[in-house]
Amino acid sequence: MVGFMNDEAFRRTVATGYATFYSRTRNKLWVKGESSGHRLAVKEISTDCDRDAVLLQVEALGPGVCHEGYESCFFRRLEDREWKVKDDRTYDPAAVYGGQA
Repeated sequence: MVGFMNDEAFRRTVATGYATFYSRTRNKLWVKGESSGHRLAVKEISTDCDRDAVLLQVEALGPGVCHEGYESCFFRRLEDREWKVKDDRTYDPAAVYGGQA
């Protein structure tokens, strides 16, 4: 996934060991998995040569981190110019999020 971090989100990620992001639309910090419990445990943090982007290597805790019920958010693949779902759901999003997924 791609997420935005401000300085506070980055510091909290380093301090807690869990991926924390900043939502520009909600104007607040959020921890991946705060609703579902399916968190991203940080294993390694890297930066690019300009130091204006970070790459988190994480371990997904839980049956999946996608709010649609998949292990990964990248469950669609382009095949014959059409997007096709190529993975099976690993959990029921309605059971985890109710009607808010």
